[in-house]
Amino acid sequence: MSDTERPVADATPRNRGFELGTGPGRVLVWFYGVFTVAAASRSIVEMARGFDRAPLPYTLSAVAAVVYGFITYSLVRGGEKARRAALVCCAAELLGVLVVGAWTLAEPAAFPDSTVWSDFGMGYLFIPVILPVTGMIWLRRAKTVAV
Repeated sequence: MSDTERPVADATPRNRGFELGTGPGRVLVWFYGVFTVAAASRSIVEMARGFDRAPLPYTLSAVAAVVYGFITYSLVRGGEKARRAALVCCAAELLGVLVVGAWTLAEPAAFPDSTVWSDFGMGYLFIPVILPVTGMIWLRRAKTVAV
């Protein structure tokens, strides 16, 4: 096949936007991936051992796993829609950590067992409260770079 017979590739590459999982985003993907596995494993074990003992904390750990998993997926997927979805989920995650953290301090009897977000994530070195803030900063930066 000669050069004149070959199909011409589009001269303008498709712009998928800023790749969220590159650079510092890779560290976020790694942390969110680890926290997805940690929260999911914890909730599965807790629910299997005795869901009736502390249903609220165990359910909240499962919710945390779902939120972490969705943020991980969004960061890996990339693109503007995924960035916006991850930003909303990071904000919801931060709100969850703050509400559950305050709730565990104000009414410890409601939490006979801890969650990933208990005491603002103290059992996880406060990473659950730091991670969404870092994620939102990265995702806001990603928007300005994509434009």
